[in-house]
Amino acid sequence: MIKRTLLFENPVYLSQRLEQLVVKYHDENLPSKSVPIEDIGIVVLEHSQITVSHSLLNKLIDNNVALIICNSQHLPSGLFLPLNTHSAQSERIKYQINASLPLKKNLWQQTVIAKIRNQKIHLIKRNIPCAKFETWEKDVKSGDSLNHESRAAVFYWNHLFGKNEFIRDPIGLPPNNLLNYGYSILRGITARAIVSSGMLPILGIFHKNKYNAYCLADDIMEPYRPYVDLVVCEIIDSGQSIDELNSQLKQQLLQIATIDVLIDGKKSPLLNAMSRTTNSLFECFEGSSRKILYPVLE
Repeated sequence: MIKRTLLFENPVYLSQRLEQLVVKYHDENLPSKSVPIEDIGIVVLEHSQITVSHSLLNKLIDNNVALIICNSQHLPSGLFLPLNTHSAQSERIKYQINASLPLKKNLWQQTVIAKIRNQKIHLIKRNIPCAKFETWEKDVKSGDSLNHESRAAVFYWNHLFGKNEFIRDPIGLPPNNLLNYGYSILRGITARAIVSSGMLPILGIFHKNKYNAYCLADDIMEPYRPYVDLVVCEIIDSGQSIDELNSQLKQQLLQIATIDVLIDGKKSPLLNAMSRTTNSLFECFEGSSRKILYPVLE
């Protein structure tokens, strides 16, 4: 089942009634709307005057909905996730904590290979020569000791938009604004999948920043980033103005959750594919598997 992503940009009152998310507008001339909570995967709250009832928050958590709030710049800044999402959560977290360093290095190696592969496919789709990626992909060592991820990233960003002036910088010029928004949504999707698989997003396999509460999410989302890049490139190709992150652009970027991706030989919405990835990650921690399932860009 494809879960819906809801974006609220105006003052509204959100509550729940009979398993439905109910939207009441401040403008009394606008009729109320409702959406089945079981159909929702992500809710994005952008306006500072949005009110959410306590009972709705509980229902969203019960249905493993990722609730994302935005700051005054209208960029995602916070994430509300459930504490208890799996019947064996305590046991699963123990496996995650006790994962050996060699295992984590191997998992990061797989992750980097998958990311470089998807970046390469994206460049090929855009008719950009990228022969170096074949070498980098094949030569990634345990823990990416040769730092091929960084080498590939420099080449990728220097060529993706057809000009060498672009610098990937969260506070840089467009299309950095589109990438920032898309990656923030992807991060929320990843964190949601991690907790639903009974693990903690804070304990990474490579990222270790003590100030980062989503180290594992930042690890696992890496091979999925090119899907955001693909959407951003399509927006640019369409000729739309990207100087300001308006409602239309946000709606297009929010469709990332429902993009069909190829994972383990089968097509699946990205939101569902991410859950397959995180479940396969736990199997690696548990010892029943040695392979993380990552999608392959088509």
